[in-house]
Amino acid sequence: MYVVFIHGPAASGKHTIGSRLSELTGLPLFHNHLAVDAAKALFDFGTAPFREMRAAIWRTAFAQAATAGQSFIFTFHPEASVEPDLIDALRQLVESRAGHIFFVALTCPRQTTLERLSNASRSNFGKLTDPDLYNQIDANGGFEFPALPSALITIDTGSTAPDDAARKIAYAVAAHRA
Repeated sequence: MYVVFIHGPAASGKHTIGSRLSELTGLPLFHNHLAVDAAKALFDFGTAPFREMRAAIWRTAFAQAATAGQSFIFTFHPEASVEPDLIDALRQLVESRAGHIFFVALTCPRQTTLERLSNASRSNFGKLTDPDLYNQIDANGGFEFPALPSALITIDTGSTAPDDAARKIAYAVAAHRA
């Protein structure tokens, strides 16, 4: 059992690449907004009940998948409303059942992020779409998060197409699992 843990800033292509990787590998995609949207249905983003519910959903998903031997793709946006120790807890849930997490870092130039924020697909998921709000959140430390574990692969999505990124990730994971 393994998890492909794709992380990166807003509009770096996590969902798009995760979807392409899912199509390529047959692994299910458990994207960040499944938990975010469920928690936002009841609580305002960033409030204590929101954070607790989102974390509980993530923990449950990782634990159940690990117990069932179900590999999957997960997307994550590092940001200040997530408890930093949660990532280690998710990792332990998988590794305690002989699973492995492959961390994949997506990067892109800031200007690319700001341009992508207005993409229609982001509105469909209720994602951040306002460049001014993005800049405000960033200036207030909203995207600060401790370094994640070393990435198996890092991809600049400003210069790599989603299909190419998905193929690179699939190849890196397959090579590491061999």
